[in-house]
Amino acid sequence: MSTLTTTRPPISTTTAEAVATSRPPISTTTAEGVATGRRALAVVRIAIGLTMLWAFLDKVFALGFATGRQEDGTIQLFGEAAWINGGSPTFGFLKFGTRGPFADLFAGMAGAWWADWLFMLGLLGIGAAFTFGVALRPAAGAGVLLMGMIWASALWPERNPFIDQHVIYAAAMVALAAANAGTVYGFGKAWGSTRVVQDHPILR
Repeated sequence: MSTLTTTRPPISTTTAEAVATSRPPISTTTAEGVATGRRALAVVRIAIGLTMLWAFLDKVFALGFATGRQEDGTIQLFGEAAWINGGSPTFGFLKFGTRGPFADLFAGMAGAWWADWLFMLGLLGIGAAFTFGVALRPAAGAGVLLMGMIWASALWPERNPFIDQHVIYAAAMVALAAANAGTVYGFGKAWGSTRVVQDHPILR
């Protein structure tokens, strides 16, 4: 009894090459665009970080921007408004700058030691994390909480029904953490290679 066999014609070299090259390679222009975009994100990250760090330093030492400027316009550097000299970083805003449905709630926190410490530690931690590109995920979470509380303490925004700079800051922090933006112009790669971060990716 004979066995009926069938043979498939071999794939020609031309056909194989056509299949192998059917997917277009990433163009140099696209690669350069991605690299430029990542550098731009890194610049935004550093700008946010330095903004938070400056707010921290200004309140610690009364450097004359948001803290240390008198009603007549004069600046009292390192004066009594400085946190190191007993001034409260939260009292002025929470006591006189709050408005909206939660104004009384936040006004009741004005000058409380725990509110001062949480606020200042938040500024320092968020600022350092975004400036150096490490621990962006927990920093973004803390940033969203901080920005959300500031937003809620002064409802409603004056120039938009819902959105102000605090909402934009919060959204940018989440986007930067999701994009792992600490690996460019930062220490994100080294931070991500540590054992504790590899075991706990939430710290990335």
